[in-house]
Amino acid sequence: MNDQAALLEVADLHTSFRSDRGTVRAVRGVDLSLPRGRTIGVVGESGSGKSVLSRSIMGLVPGNATRTGSVRFDGTEILNAPPKTMRSYWGDQMSMVFQDPMTALNPVLRVEHQITESLHEHLDLSKQQGKETALALLTSVGIPEPARRLRMYPHEMSGGMRQRIMIAIALACGPRMLFADEPTTALDVTVQAQILDLLQDLQRDRQMAMILVTHDLGVVAGRAHDIAVMYAGQVVEHASASSLFAAVRHPYTEALLESIPKLEMAKHTRLEAIGGRPPDLVNLPGGCKFAARCRYAQERCSTEEPELVADPHDPTHLVRCHFPVGTSSEVPRHEALVDQALDVPEAVSAELPQPTVENHEDPGAGSASDEGAN
Repeated sequence: MNDQAALLEVADLHTSFRSDRGTVRAVRGVDLSLPRGRTIGVVGESGSGKSVLSRSIMGLVPGNATRTGSVRFDGTEILNAPPKTMRSYWGDQMSMVFQDPMTALNPVLRVEHQITESLHEHLDLSKQQGKETALALLTSVGIPEPARRLRMYPHEMSGGMRQRIMIAIALACGPRMLFADEPTTALDVTVQAQILDLLQDLQRDRQMAMILVTHDLGVVAGRAHDIAVMYAGQVVEHASASSLFAAVRHPYTEALLESIPKLEMAKHTRLEAIGGRPPDLVNLPGGCKFAARCRYAQERCSTEEPELVADPHDPTHLVRCHFPVGTSSEVPRHEALVDQALDVPEAVSAELPQPTVENHEDPGAGSASDEGAN
């Protein structure tokens, strides 16, 4: 998506998990390229594969996982690197801010120990040097009275403060690559903005590459250079942030944008929702995986899976759709496919009010809100 040398290159990455029900295909054929100093937002609803993608890149997957493809970090292939090799990367070269600090932090260890552990492991700092660095880190992430906080346990802090601790731990060894996995989950709106602004400032000051994982397009608006929208383990739309918000091309991205509440809405206005459910990753349907929920789906969509191709008007804007939004080939949806997604009997569906197809040439900018991502 840009001309800078890539720090991270992901090519045709697949991640699957063995289960009692069969093989769960969580990530399917993902390609990403991310230079240092840039941020890519990975967006989608629960089960889209966002978090699994990040963990697959870092090698943080369980024993029942199988990964294929290529992950190159600074030119070195690391996809199938042994655990000892990956431990030399974790913390020092790449790090992750997990979405739930209450479960990610150790409840029986003081904050000081949890921050300085990686400092001793990777930088070989003395106890005093580690403490001084920990104090500086807490100050940099905006925690008041850092000396006192070092002696506290996670449960003695607020949710926003625990997330700041997680950020301090992730940045302790000065990684070049940061994964932020739903970093504002369960935080109130004002604290969310503070955490996101903090991450943006730290990323810019340290010139880190960052993958920001979220279910909310509003989180990445203004904070990411590029955006990849995922659905059923695949990237369905990939573009620069400015291009995507100016001209949404995939119906799923459009639906995510439409689902957000807007300030100008009257009180008690019913919010838009994406009908149906995401597909079963063990038994994926044929054709386009979003077809059963798509307002524009046609018969072709249920039989032929679209490729991720460039928009004719913008070669850097990639979309996986037979009938992209805002193009001359956009057509009204095929109702049989929608009824299948909603599991509505034919007799009942005939009585339901049918949504109208509006002009989607200018979807506008905004944010998406859906269920939290896994």
